[in-house]
Amino acid sequence: MQIDPVKYKSISEGFKLTIREAGVPGLLRGWFPTLVGYSVQGAGKFGLYEYFKKKYSDMAGPENAKKYKTGIFLAGSASAEFFADIGLCPFEAVKVRVQTMPGYAKGLSDGLPKIIREEGVGGLFKGLAPLWGRQIPYTMMKFACFENTVEALYKYVVPKPKSECSKGEQLGVSFAAGYIAGVFCAVVSHPADNLVSKLNSQKGATISSIVNEMGWTALFTRGLPLRIVMIGTLTGLQWGIYDAFKVYVGLPTTGAAPPPEPVELKK
Repeated sequence: MQIDPVKYKSISEGFKLTIREAGVPGLLRGWFPTLVGYSVQGAGKFGLYEYFKKKYSDMAGPENAKKYKTGIFLAGSASAEFFADIGLCPFEAVKVRVQTMPGYAKGLSDGLPKIIREEGVGGLFKGLAPLWGRQIPYTMMKFACFENTVEALYKYVVPKPKSECSKGEQLGVSFAAGYIAGVFCAVVSHPADNLVSKLNSQKGATISSIVNEMGWTALFTRGLPLRIVMIGTLTGLQWGIYDAFKVYVGLPTTGAAPPPEPVELKK
């Protein structure tokens, strides 16, 4: 829908045409570079977020860390995503070409060397700036909205303190908060997602040429409903799996531990 809106007029039409032309396997085209790329990016993003969140909290001090917690969530997630996207970008370039350029390559094993051979290593990273433009706002919303939504759910929706909730109930809150955060993520990052798709599928395309071709309304809305469903579900599952792992190793779920109170020095 993002690349060829004339051919794929709706979500249902897109599924029907893809299955008609390529069979059910056509729906899975590009799955391996997607799996590898987002595994690399996800591991880096979640790990670095915890690192930067603690680092910025320590820099701010206990009192300011509590007072400006949302700012710390935003700064920590932006810093983490900046580095995680460098690992994602080559795989994203392969994925988009495999999905949108029939016959270009079968997958990662032949797509990656073909891009390097035809465009040099720089061809793997030509979409990095728009990828940052898509992923950094996405991740800032993903983490800050999630952390605040978890707090709000425990405060206004869950009928008992989070300390009294079972691990299963806490994981349910994590999934719900993740899904809500994912909806907002999809909206704020969608224009850049359209740009990344077009840049990687059209040789010689520039950001300005794509904006002129699509128009601002289409840039913000084309393919958005499908992306909201996809990103909402994906983000909910990510937070559910992440917090399930934390529970497995004996850590509290995200947002389950209150921030430390300021410590007053004895005189």
